Amino acid sequence: MSSELFWYALALVLVFEGLLPLLAPTLWRRVFTDLMRLRDGQLRFFGLISLGSGLLLWWWLA
Repeated sequence: MSSELFWYALALVLVFEGLLPLLAPTLWRRVFTDLMRLRDGQLRFFGLISLGSGLLLWWWLA
């Protein structure tokens, strides 16, 4: 695996991250505001699920 793949993956993440604010800024603002209301434990749980899902997908694809 080359470092070029990393940069392509990062670019794809940035594209997906930019879609919601571009297409629906009001919804994005509401979602972001709701996220700010979550407790630290809830945010950590979502982070853990995201990390675990990414690692599982990486393992499955490798």
